[in-house]
Amino acid sequence: MHDAAFAADPRQAYDRMRGNGPAAPVELAPGVDATLVVQHEMALRVLQNPTLFSRDARRWGALNEGRVSLESPVLPMMAYRPNCLFTDGAVHLRLRKAVTDSLARLNISRIRRDVEPIADYLIDQFSERGRADLLNDYAKLLPLLLFNKLFGCPADIGDTLTTSMSAIFDGKDAMRANDDLTACLMELIAIKRRTPGDDVTSWLIQHPAGLNDGELKDQLVMLMGAGVEPERNLIGSSLLLMLSRDASGRGSGMLIEEAIDQVLWENPPIANYATHYPLQDVDLGGVRAEANTPVVISFAAANTDPALTEARRARSKGAHLAWGAGSHACPAKDPAQVIAVTAIERILNALPDLTLAVPAAELQWRPGPFHRALNTLPVQFSPTPATRMAAGMNLRADLPAAARTAPAAGPAAEPRETTRKKGFWSTFLDVFRV
Repeated sequence: MHDAAFAADPRQAYDRMRGNGPAAPVELAPGVDATLVVQHEMALRVLQNPTLFSRDARRWGALNEGRVSLESPVLPMMAYRPNCLFTDGAVHLRLRKAVTDSLARLNISRIRRDVEPIADYLIDQFSERGRADLLNDYAKLLPLLLFNKLFGCPADIGDTLTTSMSAIFDGKDAMRANDDLTACLMELIAIKRRTPGDDVTSWLIQHPAGLNDGELKDQLVMLMGAGVEPERNLIGSSLLLMLSRDASGRGSGMLIEEAIDQVLWENPPIANYATHYPLQDVDLGGVRAEANTPVVISFAAANTDPALTEARRARSKGAHLAWGAGSHACPAKDPAQVIAVTAIERILNALPDLTLAVPAAELQWRPGPFHRALNTLPVQFSPTPATRMAAGMNLRADLPAAARTAPAAGPAAEPRETTRKKGFWSTFLDVFRV
């Protein structure tokens, strides 16, 4: 599941696996074996059965026995962290309540208010060129910058956080990136304990659950991981769907919400994840999964299960598993959809004649076992003046240090300019290029 062939056509692979039963043995990365659940009914059985399946990755037998390399690119996504994803029972309930209560303080108006100037700022960086890569110039950067703001990150911490999280998802020196991520988040927590603000980090610290620093750090890792990569993929795939031509050569004509819903059904941004560990050997419809071996849920395969044909046709939102199910279902689906809708609205309104620069069939998808992610999304449009800059520049205090461009007036600006020669755009290219 880690090669380019799988990335190009995962549905064919899911259909082949499903033909042999509700689950199948897979290789997530070189030397990392797992069982992938590809049937909707079986996926629900696993997701909703915490008495037989644990989320605690400390049970992972192959890792404990040294049969999985500590340098494996999937380890940062699968190894145990004391957060909501990898805990069960009372511990999970305590951590999840801290997260859900903190997220509940992000009302819809605030989210839109935070997304809009970030979107405008990013659009200004390419609007005069008449062309862009909407994945790496827009969909990838917007959630990274948004989470810097929501977490209340100072400039230098935000810079480290964005680069390390991006590296973890891209599998590039992932273990070192994980160390950098840990260090910068621990620094952020120390700052917010001293000087709390109106941000998610401070709210988690103040929550009655009384999270310690390690727990706080790992809830933030989970929130960043669950918010950045999936959001990028949801925005990118929805834009692709809306810009794709039908047989008559016209655009899809879909409403934004319709496009997002279709993506959640057919190409969920996190396609395979929710790793479980059977507490004993278990029969998954004729496929044996041994105790303490990874059982991964394919949300994408479950959603395309032929048994759900009628639900798919009706676009029944309650049937698909893009947000998971059971006690570990995503607690932030409403904010995630608001972010995507706002980001897409903003760019379609700013660039109304936006079109794909290449045929949709020629686009490539990033290899990786967990995500469904475009590599690039090249578009073209009529060049427009960067008139959104004024709104975007209101974000300067929230952007990473490397992302600030506007020089101060007068001689006092000179020392800073000599030490920071690169502007916003070139720095973003260096940091976020896939």
